Amino acid sequence: MSSRQHSACSELQDPGKPRTFQTATMSTMVPVLLPLLLLLGPAVSQETHTGPYSLSFLYTGLSKPAKGFPRFQAIAYLNDQAFFRYDSEGRKAEPLGPWSQVEGMEDWEKESELQKAREDIFMVTLEDIMDYYKDREGSHTFQGLFGCELRNNQSSGAFWRYAYDGRDFIEFNKEIPAWVALDPAARDTKQKWEAEEVYVQRAKAYLEEECPGMLRRYLQDGRIYLDRQDPPSVSVTSHVAPGKERTLKCLAYDFYPRRIGLHWTRASDAQETESGGDILPSGNGTYLSWVVVGVPPQDRAPYSCHVEHSSLAQPLSVLWDERQEAEVKGGLGTRAQ
Repeated sequence: MSSRQHSACSELQDPGKPRTFQTATMSTMVPVLLPLLLLLGPAVSQETHTGPYSLSFLYTGLSKPAKGFPRFQAIAYLNDQAFFRYDSEGRKAEPLGPWSQVEGMEDWEKESELQKAREDIFMVTLEDIMDYYKDREGSHTFQGLFGCELRNNQSSGAFWRYAYDGRDFIEFNKEIPAWVALDPAARDTKQKWEAEEVYVQRAKAYLEEECPGMLRRYLQDGRIYLDRQDPPSVSVTSHVAPGKERTLKCLAYDFYPRRIGLHWTRASDAQETESGGDILPSGNGTYLSWVVVGVPPQDRAPYSCHVEHSSLAQPLSVLWDERQEAEVKGGLGTRAQ
């Protein structure tokens, strides 16, 4: 990030001014993050190879963190990949996963100082909200999400919003431009952040100019990693509980990008699955997903797991054989012996 960009971002974090705010690193925060991520909607682009590309930041503050949870945490994402992390315990911005091997993507000392300033302001805002509601009991959560997107190298989207205890709190509308209060307590926040018109214009400039500029710079070194195509490995297994029908499980793992099609067929007819369908991070920058289907005891029809993914030249079909569990490595179409 250039000195000009850092300066502008720091100004956005000043009291009374607008504030900015998928791996093993994220695992301790998952119970807190998932409900709000659903509330806020898609934060990051999940399409790769041809774009779009996105840069986003997720901030989480807890008034009374449980053991093992930092009071404040910030995670930056390039598309759906965690890029760097900062928290209130280490107070250092550190690159994650393969990004730690890329030299020169960021000045991490300067980034750490910026995140420290944002942490201080972010937690003050949480205190202000609790004061407004006169509620100091229990633990309260404040989260913020902001970022931008590039499509065909042109800025095509930007977002900046906050939530308190899982409810929409305030968001920035860059078309007006203005902060839009979505909670009674946010009216006071809006008044502080719009005390001077220049700060609203700086928020708009950050979303429309500076954030896309940072993303373009990051893509100079990171595009190859974001555009990669990792084919899924597929495992088909079965289980029979006493007195119950057989269940077949098809597990696809180690694939990237995230989107995948996965379903069971019986004699070439698609079957309704009993469970599964979620796509979850594996913890190593790839994803996993599974589907489960029930098979009546006397059913001898052939069952196959059907897999579609952008890394595969054609859909993959893995036949379940009762005599031998099936496994396909990396979508190569060879069954493991």
